[in-house]
Amino acid sequence: MQVDSIPFRKTGYFSKLICDYLDEKEELKPFFNRYPAIDNFDNQLKEKSKTYDLRSRTVLVNSLKNQYDDFQISDLTENNLNLLSQGNTFTVVTGHQLNLFTGPLYFLFKIISTINLTERLKTEYPSYNFVPVYWMATEDHDFDEINYFNFNGKKVQWNINTKGAVGRLNTKGLKEVYDVISAQFGDSSNAQDLKKVFKQAYLEQMNLADATRFLANEFFGDQGLVIVDGDDKNLKRLLIPFVKKDVFEQIPYNKVTATNKFLSNVSEDYKIQVNPREINYFYLKENLRERIVENNGSYLINDTDIRFTKEELINELETYPERFSPNVIARPLYQEVILPNLCYIGGGGELAYWLELKDYFQELNITFPMLLLRNSALIISDKQATKIQKLELEIENLFLKQTTLINKKIRAISNIDIDFSPQKKLLEEQFKNMYELAEQTDKSFLGAVKAQELKQKNGLDALEKRLLKAQKRKLKDQVTRMTAIQNELFPNHSLQERQLNFSELYLEYGQSLIPSLKEALNPLINEFLILRD
Repeated sequence: MQVDSIPFRKTGYFSKLICDYLDEKEELKPFFNRYPAIDNFDNQLKEKSKTYDLRSRTVLVNSLKNQYDDFQISDLTENNLNLLSQGNTFTVVTGHQLNLFTGPLYFLFKIISTINLTERLKTEYPSYNFVPVYWMATEDHDFDEINYFNFNGKKVQWNINTKGAVGRLNTKGLKEVYDVISAQFGDSSNAQDLKKVFKQAYLEQMNLADATRFLANEFFGDQGLVIVDGDDKNLKRLLIPFVKKDVFEQIPYNKVTATNKFLSNVSEDYKIQVNPREINYFYLKENLRERIVENNGSYLINDTDIRFTKEELINELETYPERFSPNVIARPLYQEVILPNLCYIGGGGELAYWLELKDYFQELNITFPMLLLRNSALIISDKQATKIQKLELEIENLFLKQTTLINKKIRAISNIDIDFSPQKKLLEEQFKNMYELAEQTDKSFLGAVKAQELKQKNGLDALEKRLLKAQKRKLKDQVTRMTAIQNELFPNHSLQERQLNFSELYLEYGQSLIPSLKEALNPLINEFLILRD
């Protein structure tokens, strides 16, 4: 693939907070540990080596091997699992929900960014080992966020009523979804590959966590990807001391609340992504994941009749740690407690809430990871590139809002001048004399002069808009074709990667899709990528 890029800031799709972070703005430095430049990993390695509990490695490796017990894995993944027991092995992590059939296209970008970074780190720091990790969000309970994927502009959806952690959901009932996609995918060899992997994942695995593990392992196992399910009793046992500090001392609540206030004061344009709760854990059982709430010394499970005294809750935690499920504030800590991790790779929204957590990690003596914005990309086919070339469109302009794009292009290709700026400037010069006259005669006349100037400027604006509208009608074919190509590349007026499922591209590229993306994506480029055949 041919690779071009534009700055994230120029796309219009990334927040000021994230763009400022990428620019390493001085005022944001209190909110992160080290910026993810390749040279900065040296000190991150040294710091994590000092703070990561070596005893955790044994628990981690045993748990992961148990999680993989019923799966065939590649030699590279098996080797990486074994390497995690060694003190010179570290991880790079990305995480994602258990979206049906991987959900949006950026699922691939996240994992490929993670794999590519570990390979780059091995080149730069050959005395260490680096393992790419995908953390499955198996304990989430918002089923409506993950029960579908988009295909050719239509939603393919799994409809069931459910409660509790999504990773535990039985895959029974997905045969109907399989029948839908079988019809839509067609009968090409690439379609047959897609249907086979969907069937193996969702019709032959017992629950959604296993189905997602199968998919990720199928596509990335040969690259050594290690997949972690945090819904694990032995891994949760490592978290017990930190759960106590959250529930009984409210350290995350106090620290993150203070950080959010500080962050808001830095810039009113920085939007707070998540707010902490007094207790940042859910109580988890089959078909149940509800918040733990303190009320006058008792601990209640929200929307249930379950309650504990402090002593009973401590006993429950120590006996059944798997029943305590971290929320969005506590989950990052859990990840960094159990993994020898250096860097977290995520999207803009994820990094925004990670930037709220540094002081909380510091208070608990857990090394704060480096934060790297995942690769983002727009993939343009040969056919689409030809259309863009014929329309003489600049790639950067395609990121504009559609009305702005059309107006800009119509002005450029019109055989008459639609820009009335010279007339407005001339008008201002004429009224300058009127203002001078008013100053010399009667200052009460100033208001009338200003009103007249505004009226005439508004008149010019109205004429300019009417002329532009007339030219749009005259150049209707150009407008239609511009609109069509932008809608193809930015479905629902959003980034392609947030709407398309990988299956649409797989039908075209087949097994070459992931290798081509892996070659094209560079996790340290810090720009939005444009990929063309």
